[in-house]
Formats: sequence, structure tokens, C-alpha cells
Amino acid sequence: MTWQVFFKNRNAQVGLFLVVLLVFVGGFAPYLAPHSPVEQNLDRRLLPPAWQSGDWRHPLGTDEFGRDMLSRLIFGARISLQIGIYAVGLALAIGLLLGSLGGYFGGVFDHFVMFVINLLLSVPSLLLAVFIVAVTKPSLENAILAISIVSIPTYARLVRAQVLEEKQKEYVTASQLMGASHFRLIFFVILPNCLGPVLVQATMNFGAAVLEAAGLSFLGLGAQPPTPEWGAMLSETLQFLHRAPHLVLLPGLCIFIAVVGFNLLGDGLSEVLDPRGKRR
Repeated sequence: MTWQVFFKNRNAQVGLFLVVLLVFVGGFAPYLAPHSPVEQNLDRRLLPPAWQSGDWRHPLGTDEFGRDMLSRLIFGARISLQIGIYAVGLALAIGLLLGSLGGYFGGVFDHFVMFVINLLLSVPSLLLAVFIVAVTKPSLENAILAISIVSIPTYARLVRAQVLEEKQKEYVTASQLMGASHFRLIFFVILPNCLGPVLVQATMNFGAAVLEAAGLSFLGLGAQPPTPEWGAMLSETLQFLHRAPHLVLLPGLCIFIAVVGFNLLGDGLSEVLDPRGKRR
């Protein structure tokens, strides 16, 4: 029934296809890329795509340093996947822990957690991420850390709300009467029943993490040259927009495809995990 609901959603099918394509390209980047993503060849700088230049050694042309654009885009998919996995994974782990403990125990700890979360939410996420990276040091690792920190409140609030609802139910009371410890009640009884909305949120935040990392790299606060990250590629090649527009359009298109793919997949999962949707 779950798969039937999922595959009736055309948007979910498109999203799944785009995500699988991104994972395939990123996972097999060393085998798919025709050249090294950082190898320079100044004699072939700013070549147009092969259908214009006739040089099929560089199907999507080259950048201002003669580096193969196709290879850089392929390795950029790998870096974007790493950004999403690390940023979402770290934020999800911390958010699950804070939200579940705050929602279950309540009291002073819950008030403190919510105070910190509301404090973080009062600042625009991108502005907070820029501040964190600027205070530390511009790098891809610090950009991932900043994106994780600004994403924690979303998961913490969502998990807390789910735990507050679930802990009132009879199956939790039954587990308490059977002598289950607080640890078991939180992580083995309540939390597994809260993961549906969290999974949907994580899928959508995956695309948001890729977009935010690209924004930080575009500002010079994320990946540093010659790392083939899509946002950094946009920043480096923006000056050649009129002379070689493909250098700007191609990384922008890759970012667009990745974000749309994860958003459509998250939308499809939302319908699948909604019991009312299954009944329909």
C-alpha cells in the first residue's frame, strides 16, 4: 500500500529519479569524469561546449583555467552529497536528542532548550551561518558546521512536539507499568513513532543544505578554490557571464536539479507517511 501511494505521485517519482541520479553520479564520480576536476590547461581555457567548438574531449567546455567543466560538475555532485549527509546528519542527531529529552522530561531543561532554540530561530538562518563561518574560518568544513547549527532548531521543535503527543498515549503508559526505563521509553518506545515527519523534514532539508552551502561558497565563505563545489564555481565564473555563459548556467542548473529532486522526494514521502493519504 505504501509503494502504491508513493508511485501514484508523479512528483515523487521525478524526485526519486533525480536523487538516484545525483547519488549515482556522485558515488561514481572518479569513474564517470573524463578528466581531473583540478587539472589546468591554459591552452584550452574558456572553450565553449563541444556542439559549438567541435572538441568532444571537453563535452561541456572548459573554465578560465582550462579545467574540464563536465568533470568539475560531476565531482561537484559528490561534494554536494557530502554536504547534505554531514550537515543534515549532525543537525538531525543533535535535534533528535534535544527535542526528545526536552519533550519527555519537561521542566527546567525543556524551558532552557526552547529558550536556546527560539534564540537561534530569531536570527535569519543564512545570516547566522555567515556569522559562524566568518568567526571561525572560511572553509567547506566550517560551512557544513554552520549549516548544521542553523538546522538544529527545526528538528528539535519537530521532535519535541511529536514526543509531547506520543508520551500521552496508552502504549507508553503500558511500557511504564512494565518497568521500562526512561532511556528505553525515549529511544525505543516513543522516538521510533516520531520519525515519519522527521524523515520528511530531513529529506527536504537535504536540498536546503545544498543550496545554503552553495550560497556560502558563492560569498567566498564555503568551499575554497580549486574545490569543484557548484556554488564556488558560480562565484569564480560570474565575471565570464557574457563571454562564456555556460560556465554560470551549468552549475546553477545542477543546484536547481538537486534542490528540486530532494523537495519533490520529500513531498512524496509526506504523502506516503500520512495515514489519511493512505486511506485515500
